[in-house]
Amino acid sequence: MKQKLTVVKIGGNIIDSPSELAAFVRDFARLEGRKVLVHGGGAVASDMLRGLGIEPQMTGGRRITDEQTLRVVTMVYAGWINKSIVAALQAEKCNAIGLSGADGGAVLATRRPAEPVDYGYVGDISHVDGALLETLMAQGLVPVICAITHDGHGGLLNTNADTIASAVAVALVARNTVQLVYCFEKRGVLADPSDDTSALPTLGLLQYEAMKTAGSAKAGILPKLDNAFAALRGGVAEVVIKHASDLLAEDTGTTLTII
Repeated sequence: MKQKLTVVKIGGNIIDSPSELAAFVRDFARLEGRKVLVHGGGAVASDMLRGLGIEPQMTGGRRITDEQTLRVVTMVYAGWINKSIVAALQAEKCNAIGLSGADGGAVLATRRPAEPVDYGYVGDISHVDGALLETLMAQGLVPVICAITHDGHGGLLNTNADTIASAVAVALVARNTVQLVYCFEKRGVLADPSDDTSALPTLGLLQYEAMKTAGSAKAGILPKLDNAFAALRGGVAEVVIKHASDLLAEDTGTTLTII
């Protein structure tokens, strides 16, 4: 019999706010059943880059990662943010273990081709070691995975955290009934990006395609939605996009459907 498992991705402005992140960590620690946490940290990395005189470069909601940027995002994602979240979960009696994609070979990726856009040291996922994650969870550990992967040849790659969350969720469907929850600073997918109260209760694939065509979906949420629908196609039972403060609340956020 399959077990219930929840994969939660946290990002956006929540990581930048100590009070909101602390509240989320408390809620995540209370989340029942097997669970995995995936996090990004884009704003923190961008602030550090600017402090070093490097202007962050983004296109289509994704970061352009040159060699200097890779060093900074690795320090921020796999270092400060990952270990801070793990320490906070330990304080909540949640036995978390922090991982980059290189640790245990958890997430293997290949460098994205330079055409049509050269993203630099950005990885596209080729394999998630679901067996490794299952082993850790069987020992009572909660994996906390950051947005750094490896290429199998000694190189590190920056990989979109929304993509990692989707791929991790799909890698775990064989033994689990998986719910994937994307948590950020909005109440869900907004029908009107300028109106924070316009969160859709559900969003189907055809409706999403229409929103993209009409330009009513902001660039920053496009990777999240693309990965959310990829997870559904990969066998994930449910995908929800919601505000981080609503993690434990039922019937909140936007539930995605393939239809």
